[in-house]
Amino acid sequence: MRFEEFSFGSIRIDGVTYEHDVVIDQGEVCKRRKKASKKFRDASGHTPLSVEENIPWQCRRLVVGTGTYGALPVMQEVRAEVKRRKIEFLVLPTAEAIEVLKRKPDGTNAILHLTC
Repeated sequence: MRFEEFSFGSIRIDGVTYEHDVVIDQGEVCKRRKKASKKFRDASGHTPLSVEENIPWQCRRLVVGTGTYGALPVMQEVRAEVKRRKIEFLVLPTAEAIEVLKRKPDGTNAILHLTC
């Protein structure tokens, strides 16, 4: 998987440009479906990552890119589920998360927030 470009609101992976948050599940890239998490928006002022979403749990490592400025909240229930499943968990601003994915892609799934 080649991460070719990232800027606020846009990422290019393997020659395809995405202008929405993405989920990387075993090398497949798809749109992050955050509708299930929208009900938690009022509590944090931002739609957080919640266990209500389709999180790609089948991995040894889960990387969450929290946006250009690290503003994506990750709910405590997600953190608890990661511990329960004994998955390595990295929560980083998206540019840093991409660097981790470039260095250690094997067994790693990701959720990348592309804006704030």
